[in-house]
Amino acid sequence: MSSRSMKLIAFSAAAVLLCGCTDAPAENDDASSSREQVTESISSEASKTDPAEKEKTTEKNTETSKPVSQKDTKKYETGDCMPVLSIETNSKSDNVMDFVTKPVADHVSEAISTWTPGYIKPPVPYYEECRITLTAPGGGTLFSNADAQVKVRGNWTTVYDKKPLRIKFGQRQAMDGLNEGAEMKNWVLLAGYKDGSLSRDKAALSASREILGKDGLFAADAEFVEVEINGEYWGVYLLADMQQVNKHRIDITSPEKDYQGTDIGYFMEYDGYYMNEDELHSVFVSYADNAPLVPFDGNGGSGKTMRPLSDEHDVGISIKSTVNSKEQHDFIENYINNVYDIMYFAAYNDEAYVFNDQFTEISKVSDISPEEAVRRAVNVDSLADMYIVSELTCDADIYWSSFFMDVDLGEGGDKKLTFEAPWDFDSSMGNKKDRCQDGQGMYAANIVSDVNDFYETINPWLAVLMNEEWFTDIIAEKWTALYDGGTFSRMCSMVQDDAKQYKTAFERNYSKWNNIIDNDDIINELSERSAKCRDQQDAADYLDEWLNARIAYLNGYWHK
Repeated sequence: MSSRSMKLIAFSAAAVLLCGCTDAPAENDDASSSREQVTESISSEASKTDPAEKEKTTEKNTETSKPVSQKDTKKYETGDCMPVLSIETNSKSDNVMDFVTKPVADHVSEAISTWTPGYIKPPVPYYEECRITLTAPGGGTLFSNADAQVKVRGNWTTVYDKKPLRIKFGQRQAMDGLNEGAEMKNWVLLAGYKDGSLSRDKAALSASREILGKDGLFAADAEFVEVEINGEYWGVYLLADMQQVNKHRIDITSPEKDYQGTDIGYFMEYDGYYMNEDELHSVFVSYADNAPLVPFDGNGGSGKTMRPLSDEHDVGISIKSTVNSKEQHDFIENYINNVYDIMYFAAYNDEAYVFNDQFTEISKVSDISPEEAVRRAVNVDSLADMYIVSELTCDADIYWSSFFMDVDLGEGGDKKLTFEAPWDFDSSMGNKKDRCQDGQGMYAANIVSDVNDFYETINPWLAVLMNEEWFTDIIAEKWTALYDGGTFSRMCSMVQDDAKQYKTAFERNYSKWNNIIDNDDIINELSERSAKCRDQQDAADYLDEWLNARIAYLNGYWHK
């Protein structure tokens, strides 16, 4: 284990902190169970190395979820405005509902046990055999009794009473027109427990589909549903695509079983949890020998610089798709380091470096510009798109996780590092304390503090090109077209339209959970304004106000 890793362990143990909440993506839809959800097999020892992505809260907040009554005596009349997704377990045992009330991700409960005397670890998430029926508003059945497995998914979101879920159908199943009617085995149900509006993920993903879709890139499709489990009302969830390699999602080359060649697709996450992965799926990035970056603050960096790596902040790459051999691992580790070097040398040294034909080495050339060198290695439109999404939303995880990229080195692949699949927005857009609460200022490629204000850091992938005029010109052109085309106004309208259209469903959700009022378990994470919201409409109004302020600020800078 590296000295940096040992220091990180000591830091985390001394700080006694909670860590991040990114939900893990899956790989190919037909992948083997050993890699079906990559980060769910995290080791206990490695989990102790995670620096904070959440604040340490009261002792109450470090406990596992409170069991929800298996007999909800209140009658909920669903189906008037949202589709209803009904989950019926095959088992009828008295404790069958434990599968949605008790599990906590293993690495999360392991971390909690280090600071909670007498803590009894709950079960890890496990699949329950079920049958699923989806009913349209008004009562029309979209499909019924489809065989599936369902389990709790996620990381720190698993400690809440209302837990996010994963659905794995036995046969591919379309979900009410999502993703143009794609039939897939894997789908997710996002709980939105921390988001009083329940609308941040949907609004961000909808805008992302417009922003990235113009360049043929993937962003998850999503719609609201009301969930029932064994006849019990379970609240409003966001039904969404799974992040995974598939021709309908991350469309890159998936290796055949046991194939060990390097000419495949790699789906990856910039990830503070990367050291928790097994050796084949964990990649260290040196970021040009940890060379300092000039933050993008709208004022030329204000004389500041920031190194990507420090003793407190060691963020590498987790490979989220199938890797079968050390050769594949070593290849992609070398590749990702070289791509970053190409970007850094172009932006900071005004030098052009290119790959050899095997993508194993880079060398300096003089017959092309540094800009052209970057364009040969990186899908720059995708990076500009992801900057816009990240800057627009002030994504709270930007320095730590939920930032995805891929490269397709298979036959027909473009061999360029591509950024897509934006994810995890429940703590964004003014919901998280100390995160751009007034909607002002540059954020995504700027220096940011971790959530505990223990250290400052930066997302190197977003920052490295941000002081290149040719690259910011791409952003300005894209922003102007999106603004003038109504993408951002549609995003705001969606928030208010949904609040009105789904009013009764949102009321049922908070009648069931009441966490918008009884919010002790999340209060320390929320911004002052979010903490004051007392119903979904109030939270939607705040989100709408925040978005309008944010859009106005960014439009003043980026609109041409």
